[in-house]
Parts: sequence; structure tokens; C-alpha cells
Amino acid sequence: MLLQRIGNRGIRLGTLLERAAARHPDNPVVLDHPLAIAPRLGRRTTVAALADLVAGTASRLWAAGVRPGDRVVVHKSDGFDITLLALAIARAGAVPVLLSPKLDGATVAELVRRVDRPYLLTDAAKLRDHLPAAVFDLAARVLLAEGEHPGATALAELDDVPRIAAVTVPPEHPALVTHTSGTTGTPKLAVHTGRTLQARYRPQASVAALVRRRRPVAIHVSFVHSRLFTALAITLLRGFPLVVLADDDPARAAELFADVRPGVLEAHPNTFMRWEELAADPRRPLASVRYFSSTFDAIHPRTVRRMLAASAHRFPVFGQLYGQSEVGPVVARAFTRHRREDADGRCVGVPFPGMTGVRVVSRDGGRVSARSPGFIEVRTDGRVLTYLGEDSRYERQRTGSWWRMGDLGYRTRWGCLHLLDREVDEIPGFGSTLAAEDRLFARLDELAEVIIVPGGDGRPVPVVCTKHDRPLDRDAWRAAVAGLPPLAEPVQWRLADLPQTATTKIKRLELARRLEAAT
Repeated sequence: MLLQRIGNRGIRLGTLLERAAARHPDNPVVLDHPLAIAPRLGRRTTVAALADLVAGTASRLWAAGVRPGDRVVVHKSDGFDITLLALAIARAGAVPVLLSPKLDGATVAELVRRVDRPYLLTDAAKLRDHLPAAVFDLAARVLLAEGEHPGATALAELDDVPRIAAVTVPPEHPALVTHTSGTTGTPKLAVHTGRTLQARYRPQASVAALVRRRRPVAIHVSFVHSRLFTALAITLLRGFPLVVLADDDPARAAELFADVRPGVLEAHPNTFMRWEELAADPRRPLASVRYFSSTFDAIHPRTVRRMLAASAHRFPVFGQLYGQSEVGPVVARAFTRHRREDADGRCVGVPFPGMTGVRVVSRDGGRVSARSPGFIEVRTDGRVLTYLGEDSRYERQRTGSWWRMGDLGYRTRWGCLHLLDREVDEIPGFGSTLAAEDRLFARLDELAEVIIVPGGDGRPVPVVCTKHDRPLDRDAWRAAVAGLPPLAEPVQWRLADLPQTATTKIKRLELARRLEAAT
């Protein structure tokens, strides 16, 4: 779209921290964990120190043989150093391919095979406990970010190597490969260019420009998600103090927030759900937050209300972004305390003017409506270049400049997009499962999660998780489902047992399969 194209020279990942350090060298960065590749930096460091770490790591990668255009798969134990390693790979002119630490070994091996003889950058723990020996045959060379392992080269051994200058890569060339959520099977590898990432940066930066004071920005986003790189560019180039969380455990998050007092907080929807209990914490860890931001998925209205209520600001704002890995954010909506409790949580917002577009295509030739939702399609210059090794699969999602999201919904007369269901999750005759889940959350405070999936006989089965895994109050449940379409009896699971993606979304198809196998 026009405003994404003007002056778009690419995001330049390899020099991101270097440019940020040139403007704000002492800008603080606070972590909730030590960096495996640089434990000496501790949990409080600066942008200048991280820029130096990235430059040094890029030089070690060069000494290990990595060259411009090479692909380097990063799959290691969770931590912010995943992101820093990606920036170092980009600085050497190579293409980082980021695989979530949550992926199982067989899936990682398949994706490494699909990348076609890349370098594999991992750690001793992953090689010892998770990855099959076949990765040594699938990779051109195995590098270690931490530890030692036979047949692998530890970056720590490549000391005192000469520093290399940052390699400039044309903005239309591949700059980053991330994977999709994998909710419907083996994840797809999405190829981003410097230009498509910068196109995603533009709408997000336009919203962030409303934040005038340099408040600390706290982020808990998957380290292998493309969103984190645009968030870093927005935060660090403007000199905002950065707080990075690897762990969304409410107790640990509350302790950190009570210390650093963030003004901006970004996380995935399911993380905000876990953080609802922080609203009742006597330390008021969310009191300083003026702006909340939820990434890429709709969020339950109950969670939004609790976050806003926890802020001590007079006019806090909760921003919701709707999009996906392949296209970035395309639709946004802001919520305030003035939102009615019965407001429709399925309304995810409107496109960014001049930057993104949305249409809803009828499934049967008739008029699209709440009762007859259509296919949601979007248009943006932030769309990925292709699926690595699966060009035909990519083309099936595309109709000219429009991209099918795999979601069902409709638009109101005022242009607001309503998201009702994933195409593959629709239960015929039931209506919107997401809307039903919203209502259950609003009516039952004890719920930590509820997912409605089809049972073996086709009936909708609610899988429920309660706070602290307490037994479900069946009388309260019967009152809560009154007025909803007929549901089977609820099945209670532990939240930790639900299959999740790298961004903590529940894998509904996998959950339905497990449920059927269990019964």
C-alpha cells in the first residue's frame, strides 16, 4: 500500500542495534533472565553493550564460515539471545531461520531438511535432549551458542577473531525466515524481506508515535516471532527503555513490573489472560502501564477490562492488533474503560488507512453477515515473499494482491471487522465458538481457559481449565451456558496439558484429536 512503499529502504536488521546505540548508547535494557551467549552482561545492560555483542557474534559466525546469502537455522533453549543471534546472522549478510524452542525434535529436523543444508545454530542441551542425530546430516555445519557437543563447533571457541563490517543486503532480498503457528499441522516457513518487514513497521510505528514520554516498554513476545523485530526497532530507535521477559509466570512478572514500572506492555493474548491475577496484587505491578498492546489475535473482553482496571492512569488504552505471521498487523482497535461490559469482543477493528486493506468474500454468493460469515482477505505490502520450499502452497492463499487469512468473519456498516472463527475450527450449526467462549469467560471468573472443539460425534465439547486447576463449579457452569447453543458436558484439563504454539495459542485441531483419543 502507498504509505508502506514511500521511502521504504528495508528494516536493516544487521545494523538495528548499532543505529540505536548511536542515538541512545546508555538506553537501559532489563531482562528477566541471563543471556546464554553473554552471561557476563547480567540482567541489566545497555543498548551499546548489546550492539557490541551482536557485532562480536557476527564476526564469530563469519569465522565459522557463514557468508552472505547462507541460511542459518537458530533452534536453541529459550531466551532473548535467540533474537540477538538473528541480528548477528543478519549483520553477516546471512538469513536467520528461527525455529521455536517449543517445537519437537522431529518437526525441527523436517524444517531443517526443508531449508536445504543450512548452518544449524543450537546448544548442547537441545542436541543432547531433544534433537535427533539426523540433524548433523541435514545441516552443512552445526554451531553451538552454548556448551559443547561432539561434531559441533562452539562459537565461544572462536575468540579473538577480527571484527567484520556489517554486510548490506538489498531490501528486496530475504532477510528473515520465521515459521507459522502450526495450529493445522507442520509449520510453514515464511520468508520476509527487509522491505516487507519495514512495511509492517510503518503502521505499528504510526500508532507508537502517540506515546510521547519515554516510558519503559515491557515485552513478552515469542523470540522467534517477526513482531519482536519491529517492536525492537520502534522501541530502541526512539530511546525507550526496554524490558524483555522470557517467562510469563505471573509471580515473576509481578516482581519485575513492581521494580521497573513499565509504561507500555506488549504480550500475546494468552499471556495477558495469565496476568489477570496481577490486577489484584497489592504491589500494583500494572499501575504504571498507560498503554497495553496485544499481538495478532483477538483477546477476551474480560481480560481487557481487568488490564485497564489495574492501571492507575486516568485514561489507559488497550490496543489490539489483528494479523498473522504471513502479513503482520492489518487491523487495529483501541479499548478504554468506557467500553461497555457487553460490548462485542469479536470486533477486532479497522485497517490502517493508506497501509492495509480488508475485504470479506462470500462463501455461497450471498450477502456476508454475522449469520453467514465469509472468508477474511487482506492486502498489505508486509506480506511475506513466499513459503520456503512450498511456493504452490503460498500461491493457493493468494488472489492477486489479496491474501486469505484462513478466518471467517464479516464487516459492519461502519467498517469494523468481526472475527468469528478459524475456517478449520468452524462447527456447523453452532455459530461462533469464539463468541461463545467470550461469554463464558465473562460469566465465569474461575476460568483460565475454555476451548470449544468438535467431539467424536460432532457435538461441541467445551474443554475448560480453571485457575490453579481447582475443580469446576458445575452449578456455576450450568448457569453460565444458559442461552448458548447446546454444548456437551465440559471436560476439565490442566492448562499446562493443552497443546500450544510458540505464541501460546491453543492448537484446536490437536486438542480435538487428543480429546477423541482420550475418550
